[in-house]
Amino acid sequence: MSTPVVDFHGHLAVPAADALVAGTPGFAAELAAEQRAHSPESLSVNRAQLRQLAGKLTSVPERLADLDAMDVDIQVVGPMPMHHYWSDENLAGRLAHTVNEAVAAHCAEAPERLFGLGSVPLQHPALAVELLEWAVTGLGLYGVSVSTTVDGRELADPAHDPVWAKAEELGAVVFVHPWGCSLGERLATRYLGNTVGQPVETTVALSHLIFTGVLDRFPGLKLVAAHGGGYLPTYVGRSDHAWRVREDARGCAEPPSAYLRRMWFDALVYTPRALCHLVEEVGADRVVLGTDHPFDMGVSNPLARLDAAGLAPAERAAIAGGNALDLLLKGRTR
Repeated sequence: MSTPVVDFHGHLAVPAADALVAGTPGFAAELAAEQRAHSPESLSVNRAQLRQLAGKLTSVPERLADLDAMDVDIQVVGPMPMHHYWSDENLAGRLAHTVNEAVAAHCAEAPERLFGLGSVPLQHPALAVELLEWAVTGLGLYGVSVSTTVDGRELADPAHDPVWAKAEELGAVVFVHPWGCSLGERLATRYLGNTVGQPVETTVALSHLIFTGVLDRFPGLKLVAAHGGGYLPTYVGRSDHAWRVREDARGCAEPPSAYLRRMWFDALVYTPRALCHLVEEVGADRVVLGTDHPFDMGVSNPLARLDAAGLAPAERAAIAGGNALDLLLKGRTR
């Protein structure tokens, strides 16, 4: 039998989690920052899209119908990437429990086709370690989704080392998916906050993880980057050059490009040429399909886009599903 087709990048809305933060000062501040970072026109389009997609973001039958239409056998389903890292320990714990239980329940309706990722409160690392273990060993999730910064703190901050250590121990996936952009008002016009800003955020977050030696300390960490890893694979030669010529840039043991082959990247780069370049830079064994289902910045024809790249049959099969299954299932503690 052929290897199943796996989409590594699907989203789930959790209304019960939204209710927990509604009316809190932290959420009000989060919304205010979002309003500054997008034009009124973009905010209106976003709100309309969320209303339109409500069923696809919560209904298992609607999700499975979409997967069938895309010829996708399995989808990795993670929460909407709003982790509310501003929340205090009590609220953060309730949020993680609510989100992770919702993801597990959603995937349990079609366990052969839906593999779940949860959320952990990285702003409280000890709690995050506890909840990561519970998500994987208690709820059967395959890892967690994280954003690119933690209330202004970089993912590469040493405070998060216990979380990466636990993820490495459990064989859990850590899916890096940005929410918003720290450039704020500079990218508010014409939806640049998402179009340009989200790839920038991913590029910066991954660069911190590489240059500060996090991936040296945790070589077994299963780190997966959304949106093809942002701009990093495209211009990693500049990072290598800095590492070679500047002592102050040499916080990692190897040239930065070497670490691209220690991460995984989804194939959501839109054009055959871009996908071929991603494969050339990171290796075909480090790329997985990603649709960003069901949002408009995603794609509904991932296999057609993969085929348009004209890769060798073995590379095509690996990206279509083989890499994802190896990543999800090998070395996993349950």
